[in-house]
Amino acid sequence: MKDILENWFTLSHHGKFHAIFATSSIPEAINYYRMIRSMKPELKTTALFDPNIDNSGGSILKEEGLVEIIKDYNFRYGQDFTIPTFAKMKRGIAARLAHKKPYERIMNEPEKQIDLLIVIDQMLTGFDSKWINTLYMDKVLLYENIIQAFSQTNRLFGLDKPFGLFVQRLTGNLKKMNELFIGILELFANAGIENFETLPKEVAVCKKFAKDFKELNDYLEAAKVQGFKWDVSVYKNQETGETIEMALNEKDYLVLVLCYKELFGGSDESVGEDKVPYDLAGYITEIDTGRIDADYMNSRFEKYMKLLNLDGASQEVIEQAEAELHKTFATLSQEEQKYANIFLHDIQRGDVTIMEGKSFRHYVMEYLSKAKDDQIYRLAVALGLDEAKLRNIMGLKRNSANINEFGRYDELKKTVDKTKAKAYFEKVEGIKIIPPKVNVKVDKLLRAFILDGGCEVKQGENKRS
Repeated sequence: MKDILENWFTLSHHGKFHAIFATSSIPEAINYYRMIRSMKPELKTTALFDPNIDNSGGSILKEEGLVEIIKDYNFRYGQDFTIPTFAKMKRGIAARLAHKKPYERIMNEPEKQIDLLIVIDQMLTGFDSKWINTLYMDKVLLYENIIQAFSQTNRLFGLDKPFGLFVQRLTGNLKKMNELFIGILELFANAGIENFETLPKEVAVCKKFAKDFKELNDYLEAAKVQGFKWDVSVYKNQETGETIEMALNEKDYLVLVLCYKELFGGSDESVGEDKVPYDLAGYITEIDTGRIDADYMNSRFEKYMKLLNLDGASQEVIEQAEAELHKTFATLSQEEQKYANIFLHDIQRGDVTIMEGKSFRHYVMEYLSKAKDDQIYRLAVALGLDEAKLRNIMGLKRNSANINEFGRYDELKKTVDKTKAKAYFEKVEGIKIIPPKVNVKVDKLLRAFILDGGCEVKQGENKRS
C-alpha cells in the first residue's frame, strides 16, 4: 500500500484517472480507509459498502466507519448525506467516477474528483467508466466476476489510455529507456542541435522524436511503478547479476519534455499543410518542468549580476542581460513578477547584498513572504483581531468549503474589535456605517483575505515600524 500511495501521481497519469480498491470485508475497508486518510490525506478517498446496520458482530465498527466516511465525503464535496440517504451518495460517487451529469466537466475541476474508491461487493460489475485505469484487489473473485471486474480498467479513453500498463522486469524497462534516449540524442546531433536547444527543422525528424519520446515515457512510467528513482543511476538485476547504468538523467528528461511540448505549438511556418503531424500524448505536456525554468532564470540572473559588477561592462550589454532575465519572468505568477521587479530595483539601488548560492527565485519568494506577513499584520491591526489566529488559519490554506473547519473561522471572527473595525471601514469609505453592516463587511473582507491568500489592506499607516 505504501508503494501505491507514493507512486500515485504516476499511476493516475498525474491525477487524470481514478482507481477502485476491492477488499473482502467491511472492517478491512474501514481500516484501509483510515490508513490511507492518515498516510496520504490529500488523496481524495471514499468507500462504498452495504449501509444496513443489523446489530450483529462488528456493527458498531461498521456504523462508526460509515458515519466517518459520510462526514468526510460531505465535508470534502459540500454535501449533506446521511446513512438513510447513502444510496443517493452512491449514485453521486458513480457519477463522479464516470464524469457523468452533473460532473461532465470534472476533468477541469480536480477538487470535485474521487481519486480512490474502496469497495466491498460494489461497482465491480454493471458499472462503466473510462476514467478508471487501475483496480487493486485484496479479495478473491471467481469465474465471470473476474472478467467483469478487470474489464473496468480497459475502457478505452484515447491516446492516454490505449491499454493496461506494460510490465516487465525493471532492468528490461531501463534498457529500453537507454536505447530510446540514445536514439533521440542521435536525432538531434544529426540535425546539428546541441543540448536539445531547439527542435529539428525537418518534420520527419520531429515525427520520429515524438514517437520515440512517447515510447520512452511509457517505459519510464512502468519503471517508476517498479521502483525507479532519478537519484539512482545504476541498477542491478538480482537474478542475472546484469547491471544497467542509466544514460538518461532527470534534467535531460525534463528538457525533452519541453521539446515535446513545443510540438503542440505548431508555430513553424515551414510545416505548411502538414502542420503538427505528430501522434502526441496530452498527459506528457502536463509534466512539471518548473525546475528547468527556475534553473534557466537563475542562470540569467547570475549573468546579469556578473555584468553589473564587472568593471568596464557597457550599459548596453548590462541592459541586454537584464532584458534576458525579464523574459524568464513569464514562468512566474503575476504576484511573483511584481516582487521580482521590486527585488531588481532594490539591487539597482544598492539596497541588497547578494549571498552566494542563493537563487533568484529564493529572493523573490522571500520578498513575497515578507509582503504576505505585512498584509496579515496590517489586517490584524485594522480590525483589531487576534493576529496569531489569523496566521494559523492562513497557514492551513482553506477553501470556501472548509474555511470554518473545527469552527476556526468563527473563533477568529469573535476576536474582531468591532469599534476598531467600524472606524476602519468608515475611514476607507468616508461614510458612517451602522453596526450590523460592519459585521457584514468584516466577514466579506476577512473571508476574501483568507481565500485569496492575502491582499493589500488599505490605510498605509498600519505598516510595521
